[in-house]
Amino acid sequence: MATQKFMGRGQLIERLAAQTGSMKSAISILQKRGQMDATGKLTKTGQARNAMTAQERAIDRASKASGAPKSSFHYDPKTNRATRGTLLSGKRKY
Repeated sequence: MATQKFMGRGQLIERLAAQTGSMKSAISILQKRGQMDATGKLTKTGQARNAMTAQERAIDRASKASGAPKSSFHYDPKTNRATRGTLLSGKRKY
C-alpha cells in the first residue's frame, strides 16, 4: 500500500495525496477542511494535524466521534482504523 510510506509526523499532505491519487485532490480536501489556506500554507489546525502520526490522527478521529478516551483505542496500520478494546495475542478483549 502506497500510504504505508507516509505514516510519520509531517507527512499529512503526502499521505493524503497517496490515498487520493493526486496532490491536487489532497490540497482541495485540506482546504475544504480548513487545514490549508488558499496559498497552500497549512493553517494552525493543519499544522496540528501534520504534527501527528497517522496513528495519532486515527485515534483522535475515533475518540472525537465516540466521546471515548483516546487510551481506549487500538490502531491497525493496515486499515488505518482505530477501534475500541485492547489487542491481546492477536485477539480483541472488550
